[in-house]
Amino acid sequence: MVNIKASKGLLLLMIICAACLGATGQLLFKFGVKSGISFVYLLPGIAAYAISTAIYFVVLSRSHLSWTYGLNGVSYVLTVLLALVFLHETIPVLRWAGVAVIAIGAALVGFS
Repeated sequence: MVNIKASKGLLLLMIICAACLGATGQLLFKFGVKSGISFVYLLPGIAAYAISTAIYFVVLSRSHLSWTYGLNGVSYVLTVLLALVFLHETIPVLRWAGVAVIAIGAALVGFS
């Protein structure tokens, strides 16, 4: 395992990229099933999710599981934001509170 301090910035950037791709994959999945199982959305969604997973594996191979998995919460935060913007979902206050807790938790894990 590589010293996490030496390459922490790069690993953090990679996990954020993985989270963005994972959240994008979820959005494309939703579009795909919403339009009657449209492979126009599902296939790119699967590709985005697969690339996200591959990046996650690389980060995981170079860092601690507790750090890497803790930062995975960023993907949930991004997915909620994408659902709000692109799907026009109504996000209840209690869910926003949960998203805030997850974001704070992921930030604390990231800085640890």
